[in-house]
This record gives sequence, structure tokens and C-alpha cells, in this order.
Amino acid sequence: MASSIFKPRPRGGAWPIVVAWLGFVLLIVAGVLMAGSGTAYRWDWVSLGTSFSMLRQGAHIAAAAGAVGLVAVIIAAFCRRPRPLLAGLITSTAVVAMVALPAHMMQRAQTVPPIHDITTDLENPPTFEALAEARDAAPNAVAYPQRFADQQQAAYGRLKAIKLPLSMEDVMAAVEATVDAQGWEIATVSDSKLEATATTRWFGFKDDVVIRLTEKDDGVRVDMRSASRIGQSDLGTNAARIQDFLMALSDRAAQ
Repeated sequence: MASSIFKPRPRGGAWPIVVAWLGFVLLIVAGVLMAGSGTAYRWDWVSLGTSFSMLRQGAHIAAAAGAVGLVAVIIAAFCRRPRPLLAGLITSTAVVAMVALPAHMMQRAQTVPPIHDITTDLENPPTFEALAEARDAAPNAVAYPQRFADQQQAAYGRLKAIKLPLSMEDVMAAVEATVDAQGWEIATVSDSKLEATATTRWFGFKDDVVIRLTEKDDGVRVDMRSASRIGQSDLGTNAARIQDFLMALSDRAAQ
């Protein structure tokens, strides 16, 4: 009779659930810190140094959450508790996805040169005019730092200007359309030059872009420069931006 009234105590007692919940709580705290680091800086709530500290702390807590999640999996498997086991697996999987971007950023920082200004013309880089004042107020220089040239050539030697067999007017129209498609904010545009600002999604960093057209006998040469306003290293962002833009422009011009 007593066996029908009192249910047997689950194996492991409350420990599998407690450990699983601890991993989940750590995961939430890590997510708030890591996601909030960019948002807090973008809205001027914290300094850049503080936001990076939040990101690092979030990554450390995420690693702890992953470890606790694995412990929860082991305990739940040993105790044959399917729900805590599932919770631990979910936590561990979420941690892997959460730290993927910071890990990629760290890996990129080790493989690219610590420069933040990239151009397709190392001898005569396009100059900022309309955006010169905004750049002058930022930490990084307005003019292209010539000391970057050798490092850029070594890391991004294949990054070159392109030439389009169209008129200046048609090329500039294609440039404007491609810039609009990228979502950049145009500062000024003329017959031969366009300046714009690209804002990164997470931290809201401002990177300035200038595109210069030069008429040649066989078409129009398109040179481009992309430069970050702050930060010593751009983690390869500006070079990738130029490459992607010139490819998109070539495709648009070929239509």
C-alpha cells in the first residue's frame, strides 16, 4: 500500500536539475553581457574599453556555462534523467554558437596586420574631403598612413582597382546604386567622387569610404579607400568591404 502512495525518489535527487539550471543561468548572464557590450557602446552608455571588458567577461562566463552544461549532461546521463540531460545539451550547444563570433575575431586579429586604412591605390590614395572634419575629430588620421602600405601589400596584395568599359556617368550611377544597396550613408557625390560612411551593426563603428573615378582610354578606373575612425586594427573589415563592393559594382555594371 505504501509503495502505491509514495513515489520513488528520482536518481540523483535534485542535483541534475540544480546543475542544469546553474548552467542555464550562467548562459543568460553571458548572453546579456556579450550582446549588451555592443549596444551599450553604440548608445554611448559605456566607453569602448568598458564594452570590450563586458565582451571578455561574457565570453568567460559563457565558457563556465558550457563547462557546467557538460557536467549536467554527465550527471543526468548517469542518473538517467532525460530532462536535465536535454537542458545540459542545449546549454552547451548555445555556448558554442555564442562564442563563435568572438573566437573568430580573435583568430582574425592574429592573421591580419594591425592596420585600419585600406586603399586600392597605394601611391595616390583617394582623399577624404566632405568627411575630413568628422575624421579629424576621430582618433585615426584623415590621410592614408603611408607606413601601412607595406603591410597592406603583404596581406592584401590582390586588392586592386577595377576598370569598367562604361562612361563616367554610367559608372557613377552604378556606384551610387551599389552604395545604396550596402546601406551606407552618402556624405557627398560628384561626377568623379563619392564619399560615404558605413556603420557596423554590433558596435556601431563608423568606417568612412571614398570612391574615385578616373576616365581612361579604355573605360573608367574605379579606386576605393575604406578607413576606420577608431581602432588600430580593423580585423580585415576594410579590405573585405572594398573587395565585396568592387565585385558587386562589377556585377551591376555588367547587367
